Amino acid sequence: MPLKDSLLATLVAVIWGVNFVVIDAGLDDDMPALLFVALRFTMVALAVVVIARPQVPFAQVALVGAFMSVGQFGLLYSALAMGMPPGLASLVLQAQVVLTVVFAAVRLSELPTAGQLAGVVLGAVGLGVVALGRSAATPLLALLVTVAAAASWACGNVVARRVGTASGLSLTVWSATVVPLPLLALSLVVDGPDAVGHALTSLSLAAVLSTVYTAVLASWVGYGIWNSLLARHRTSAVVPFTLLVPLVGMTAAWLVLGETPNVAEAVGGAVLLLGVATAALGLPGRRGKGDGSSYIETVEEPDETARMPG
Repeated sequence: MPLKDSLLATLVAVIWGVNFVVIDAGLDDDMPALLFVALRFTMVALAVVVIARPQVPFAQVALVGAFMSVGQFGLLYSALAMGMPPGLASLVLQAQVVLTVVFAAVRLSELPTAGQLAGVVLGAVGLGVVALGRSAATPLLALLVTVAAAASWACGNVVARRVGTASGLSLTVWSATVVPLPLLALSLVVDGPDAVGHALTSLSLAAVLSTVYTAVLASWVGYGIWNSLLARHRTSAVVPFTLLVPLVGMTAAWLVLGETPNVAEAVGGAVLLLGVATAALGLPGRRGKGDGSSYIETVEEPDETARMPG
């Protein structure tokens, strides 16, 4: 890719990597996690006034939103609220790549390549090392909920793969419309009306800025740039930049929060990233259509490992 586009891809990776620390900063004591997700996607969904609806049945769009937004981010925000370190969360969440390979094989009968199988094995080993060797600062339940968030994201990838819409940004925005009401209702049940009412009437500056960052930069700007890059260049030239996300996330957590992984977390994380790289970088080099597409490609079916969080 030209230097300009490489810098743009790096910028997106930085935006998405810093996103984890920003989310953690907004999750103060008065902000219920599920309500916080609802607020974020309320803002994301506002873009429906300027973004055309995907040309697929809305029920399929809603199913994508259920897995990729309600499930993924509801679980991720909850894990961070439980004490999951944001830097480690940015790493563990990348397990979605290897989980997508597994789910696509089961649900879509898409047989993985030898490289993808090797990536799945390496990813599983890396996750196991992180889980067994995690520090006392990483609650087991929070780690498991983060893995569940990765699994929900992987399910969403498979559903989006079947939907086959041409615009990832359009799918992101319109699928966001199904997020706020279910999560608001769930927050009312889990956290109680008093906690929800107090949070809504006393939003902290950190919560407001975090919501703006995650909706505007991570979702609108991030996906806008990412999809344009996938439209102009081979998938295999763009996807490797996603490996920068956990590196940026862990660096940001170290600089801002002083979060430092222990030896087992660092080694397990490196093995997990190697598995992700093995699964993702073995993709055939294909060029997408010139319509902003990260899902439909001209020669073969798309690879769901090319997607990243909004």
